[in-house]
Amino acid sequence: MKIAVFGATGGAGRQVVEQALAAGHQISALARNPVKLALAHDNLTIVAGNVLDAIEVEETLQGADAVVVSLGNTDSNPDDVVSQGTQIIISAMQRLGRPRRIVIVSSLGVGESKDQVPFAFKLLMKSVLKKPMQDKERQEALLKASDLDWTIVRPGGLTNGPATGRYRAGLDPKISAGQVSRADVAAFVLAQLTDLTYLHRAPAIT
Repeated sequence: MKIAVFGATGGAGRQVVEQALAAGHQISALARNPVKLALAHDNLTIVAGNVLDAIEVEETLQGADAVVVSLGNTDSNPDDVVSQGTQIIISAMQRLGRPRRIVIVSSLGVGESKDQVPFAFKLLMKSVLKKPMQDKERQEALLKASDLDWTIVRPGGLTNGPATGRYRAGLDPKISAGQVSRADVAAFVLAQLTDLTYLHRAPAIT
């Protein structure tokens, strides 16, 4: 497959890129600072640009079979960069007519998963994490309102550990937020690109 990746320099996004390349896929990755990706591979194309630029987003999407979005909030971007960037990606996909498949990395605690996070995290969601969580709420709402073949992946607390394959994922509301490695999240995300079990659904992974 050819996969367009947005948020490729972040922890989970980089894992998606590395694992996809190892599996033989082609990657088109949008990066504001390509040096941060620091990968040299024949199947990797890095588009230097910003997810808030529709032209650069369309360039990244050219020829792609599927899309992975792993955007995060940073000090150098607007507070709504995740939702605003996702809207630009959605609009570009609809304008181009393809690809149709899109998988985004969100977070447990968003949407109907609010009760799957511990009380301490709920407090953070109302204080220091209020803006980024509201941004992810808007991101999910935009995707759900689209006509695309979407899946929303909601991980618990992210770690930098290796891929283990030992994680719990699914729609069971009893799945509570625990730690999961970014590598395991990336593996699960890549699997969703060809597995439609969670089409138009939002599985948790922890």
